[in-house]
Amino acid sequence: MATHRLLAQQATATQVLSRDTAPVLTIEPGDRVIVESLDAWGHLERQSAPGATTPYRFPDRRGHALTGPIEVAGTTAGDVLALRFDAVETADWGWTAGGSRDDAFAHSLGIEGSEPAWLLWDLDRDAGTGTNQHGHTVRLAPFLGVVGLPPVEPGEHSTTPPRAAGGGNIDCRELTAGSTLFLPVTVPGALLHLGDGHAAQGDGEVGGTAIECGMTTTLTVDVVRDAPLSSIHALTPTARITFGFDADLNRATAEALGAMLTWLQQLYGLERKTALALASSVVDLRITQIANRTWGVHAVLGLDAVVVE
Repeated sequence: MATHRLLAQQATATQVLSRDTAPVLTIEPGDRVIVESLDAWGHLERQSAPGATTPYRFPDRRGHALTGPIEVAGTTAGDVLALRFDAVETADWGWTAGGSRDDAFAHSLGIEGSEPAWLLWDLDRDAGTGTNQHGHTVRLAPFLGVVGLPPVEPGEHSTTPPRAAGGGNIDCRELTAGSTLFLPVTVPGALLHLGDGHAAQGDGEVGGTAIECGMTTTLTVDVVRDAPLSSIHALTPTARITFGFDADLNRATAEALGAMLTWLQQLYGLERKTALALASSVVDLRITQIANRTWGVHAVLGLDAVVVE
């Protein structure tokens, strides 16, 4: 197993997902990679005040400032990547903006206009806390919002929506250090993109952003041949997780729950209706995010939720 390091530089940065982007690093399955990434907007300097403009990685900002792509040698469509997050370390500052949309949903919350409210955070990695300019202190639980592979179709694709094929802007707060995300490979070489560090986020990412920050992520990248599901799923230190993504919350929910039923069937040898009955007692459904116009839902099954005598 080799260890590689990718710095957050212009040469390693992209703000689109494309199978045509040349890889900035090629690794073998089983290798470890230490990846630096800027915050989602690609700030090159700390904000001097909440909402202050700074130089950006991409002045014509079109999407998340990501690091990659990373080619995983020998992988082809139909393989499944296993991405184990060994360590996730925030930068020393971050930001949050809320209320930047002026749409029907914002109006239903009693919010008018598109000028956001800004929070500027000092992040204390040793204490595991973040404190904003109002003196609010929160516990940090860092993870990457964007972990994804490009769509099969050629051309440049937005980094904003999560996709059932390839993942991307999943924004699942469960994917902290110690977790493994399983991504079905979409294109030869996989072409893994990483970024959009979040120091802390609630389920839903209800204001449109989390505590956005730069990140240094250590992950082990492997290929598995016996994944329990052909769709995106995850193992955390405490749970099994399946995902659904759709502009319709009902369809996203059905996608996440349907995948979990399949997993339950495999685990316990159940027919599907019995799996649904069991799920009704032990599976939690959570709204992953509502920030990206493609809603995310994840189904969570605790590792100790079912004991077979």
